[in-house]
Amino acid sequence: MKTAIALTALPLALLLTACGEEPGSNQQFYGAQPDLPSPERGILPSMTIAEPTPWGDQRPTVPEGFSVSAIATDLKIPRQTLVLPNGDILVAEGRGGSAAKLKPKDVIAGVIKARGNTSVESGNRLTLLRDADGDGSYELQTVFAEDLNAPYGLALHEGNLYVANQDELVRFDYEEGQTKASGPPSKVADLPSAINHHWTKALTISEDGRYLYVGIGSNSNITERGMEAEVDRALVWQVDAETGAYKPYATGLRNPTALAIQPGTGTLWAVVNERDELGEDLVPDYLTSVQEGGFYGWPYSYFGQHVDPRVKPQDPDKVASAIAPDYALGAHVAALGLDFSSDVMGEQYADGVFVGEHGSWNRKNPVGYKVIFVPFENGRPSGDPIDFVTGFRTEDGKTRGRPVGVTVDPSGALIVADDLANTVWRVVRDGRE
Repeated sequence: MKTAIALTALPLALLLTACGEEPGSNQQFYGAQPDLPSPERGILPSMTIAEPTPWGDQRPTVPEGFSVSAIATDLKIPRQTLVLPNGDILVAEGRGGSAAKLKPKDVIAGVIKARGNTSVESGNRLTLLRDADGDGSYELQTVFAEDLNAPYGLALHEGNLYVANQDELVRFDYEEGQTKASGPPSKVADLPSAINHHWTKALTISEDGRYLYVGIGSNSNITERGMEAEVDRALVWQVDAETGAYKPYATGLRNPTALAIQPGTGTLWAVVNERDELGEDLVPDYLTSVQEGGFYGWPYSYFGQHVDPRVKPQDPDKVASAIAPDYALGAHVAALGLDFSSDVMGEQYADGVFVGEHGSWNRKNPVGYKVIFVPFENGRPSGDPIDFVTGFRTEDGKTRGRPVGVTVDPSGALIVADDLANTVWRVVRDGRE
């Protein structure tokens, strides 16, 4: 019995370019120089409805030499995690967004997406996990802070705990070992929240703690609400941690869903969800370093100077300045998590990044639904991605879980938030607790 219903684009396949290679098995849709097929458009994109199913006594699959366990369950939509200096883990729980649907196809897409999400209500809170005796089992699971507004990004520096809600950036006072916030947070800065087509607010902090970086997604797929709705959208803000003053750090990033600072270099990196409705294999979501003052294409172009003809009016000067991302992850994988590895993960995984791929909804054959490792060499992505945590989809097409945030624990583990199963997983090398 099939458990996924595929809705394929109606036969209006309208090629938007006169030439170009059609997708084939020999094409490579990831890496620094991906093969980009010709755009295709139809009344509806291909969509696959995946029926959620519980993990039961099953677990995700991890490479030989690693083991995985659930360290927290019964959460309320866990998104991102933060490992505190004493080893405690904070989990941001919530779901936001309130954008009205513009067209009938948006209503249909909303139904499709909802079928693949948890039915649990938004937690709007932070939960703290503690492994008091260091045996890998987190005995304490307690609410650290509540009454937040769809918290997502988390960052810590010298007693300042920062949380990016969907509408504001706030700061808690933090003392090592505390299990509950000592009081309400103070506001650092308001964040763009009107419409909130993309509501998540990714967050990281510079190594010296001076600047916060906030990823803010677009208010549309491809400017359907007009450019006026995209003011302070599709960009990364740099925020002064002390004063709350902010400025655009980089623009043209459609939906930067996770940010991380590269250790040793201080370089900002991001994973970005790209635009839809140009075909199953366009446009690739990507991993990229983020240059101050850089423009990354949205909405006028993608992956450098590939023009999106749907945008009117065009802006050739902006297209000419567009920076090509460092590394394509594949179209519609929905990368939502990012963290740099270290040698605690073993030689093969010592240099690179882990990426949490939430999984597609708009492909006939689903992609993502896993955590991958992208190896680095000389500070840049190099080589093919490696599957690291898989098994979130069953062989018969059901979905057990959907990975979101990924965090490398300095003690030698990878923490993975699963917002479908409302679980946090911990992957550790054998022989380490």
